[in-house]
Amino acid sequence: MRTIPLNTVLTASASPPSYARSRQWKENLLSSSYYSGNLDRVTVLGSETTGHTGCVNALSWARGGHVLISSGDDTTVRLWRMDAENTEQDYAFVCDTVIHTGHRANIFNAQMLPQSSRMDSQVRVFDHEKAPGHPGDNGETEYYARHAAIRVLRCHKGRVKRIITEDSPDLFLTVAEDGSVRQHDLRVPHTCGPASCPAPLVKVNHELSTLSLSPLTPYQFVVAGSSPYGYLFDRRHAGRHFCEEWGQPPDQGEVTTCVRKFGRLTRGEHERGGFEHITGSRMSSSNGHEVLLSYSADAIYLYSTKDDPHPTSMASKEPSIVPASPHKRGPGRHSKLPSDSDTDMDRGRIEEDALMDEDIERIGAESSHSPVIASGATAEGATDPEDPDRRDDDEGHEDEDGEEEDESEGDWRFEKVPVVMPRSRFLGACNVETVKDVNFLGPRDEFVVSGSDDGNWFMWDKDTGRLHDILEGDGTVVNVIEGHPFLPLVAVSGIDTTVKLFAPTPGPSKFSRLDKAESIMKRNAEAATARSELSNLLLYYRIARQMTQNGGQGEGVIQCPLQ
Repeated sequence: MRTIPLNTVLTASASPPSYARSRQWKENLLSSSYYSGNLDRVTVLGSETTGHTGCVNALSWARGGHVLISSGDDTTVRLWRMDAENTEQDYAFVCDTVIHTGHRANIFNAQMLPQSSRMDSQVRVFDHEKAPGHPGDNGETEYYARHAAIRVLRCHKGRVKRIITEDSPDLFLTVAEDGSVRQHDLRVPHTCGPASCPAPLVKVNHELSTLSLSPLTPYQFVVAGSSPYGYLFDRRHAGRHFCEEWGQPPDQGEVTTCVRKFGRLTRGEHERGGFEHITGSRMSSSNGHEVLLSYSADAIYLYSTKDDPHPTSMASKEPSIVPASPHKRGPGRHSKLPSDSDTDMDRGRIEEDALMDEDIERIGAESSHSPVIASGATAEGATDPEDPDRRDDDEGHEDEDGEEEDESEGDWRFEKVPVVMPRSRFLGACNVETVKDVNFLGPRDEFVVSGSDDGNWFMWDKDTGRLHDILEGDGTVVNVIEGHPFLPLVAVSGIDTTVKLFAPTPGPSKFSRLDKAESIMKRNAEAATARSELSNLLLYYRIARQMTQNGGQGEGVIQCPLQ
């Protein structure tokens, strides 16, 4: 017979029933499950004959965690629900709904409004509950776009990368590679056309790939992409004094105001100057002010919108982050401030970047006296060199000291916006090959989680920076991690065609790799170095070839080596 600990009985009986105490008790129980429980893989959704037929790029829990939504390269959206009749298997999720979206390219995000999905440059909204379905294999009900799609939005000119739903069945935000963020309202009839689409909330002069918003602070959101900065925008214009609240005047004619930027003191060791790229962002749903940014070829950084801006530029060497270098600490040891050797390494990387810039200029000089190289490229494309938001003197401009300015300062219109520096830095995962998301985990966002190029997903204690666990989540690369809203259950996906579910189990975890943390992080660092060197060689080759093809004029767009 199972015995209940005495302290649990006393706690439960001593507390009078109330919603607040009941919620706190549930949060404490869920939090302790992550802290003390051994996460392990408990089931796999899909197989060689069922489920998705391509990479699973998007996961989201809906309807209070009763439904798991997945989508990916096969352009279908699948709804997984717990099989109530299966009492023998834990977490017996089955796919009972398949939506054939009609998208012509990969789907990277799917959210329930009741239902929406996207990729290419369209946003498609589906209502599968009112549409006629067709019986499919394995007990699934299939829906097709011609029956279930209630709206097709073509407002974006580039591929849509992220959907953010709000506390409304009709409103949602989208971000796309055209550098814009748009708000859509299904209550308003709308036909997309050259001049009929509403103005975007945000328009920047580089590609955007991620958007995040907290339900506690829905008036502000964070966007990021092919820039060294994440941008915090506030959309509370009416009757507000931004100069008093943020020290930033509102933009005339704009719907939102950029009130803060999130940056770093230096680039990552493996980053190429001018090609910084933020692949994922997340705002805390438990406090509304903490922000996570995942930099490609670097690390994950934790910020707060409540922190005061940094008084100096990114060139400053004042310590303001908590590094977690895999070369200097193992799992279970706390982070520390940068040492003299860390500063020397940063200075060495800056000098190395300067030498590489000189080599690129030399290559250009051999073909032309004034080469123009487009920067700000992202994984699938590059910014338009004829973008009206871009200044003609961005390239090769010198400051008052005669030094060349950083070619990757982001959108020049926000150059005077105060920069907030990170509170913490989380290292160990490898984020080079694919576009990875980042997430909080736990009822109070106690943990930071991210996928990695080695097929594992990493879990850090947010407050201490301690590496909590490393778990094998994919045969190749883990890209997406989503925690259940009320249960200690985590959904993980990546290059594989299946979705893995993790939960606490008794006994040792079969899929935990924490005991090999040192070797895994060392291997990830070496892999990032090798891929960075290969990317630099490809960059040299592309620059020289582009200049040759343009008759020595140096015109054209250089594609980013990131995937």
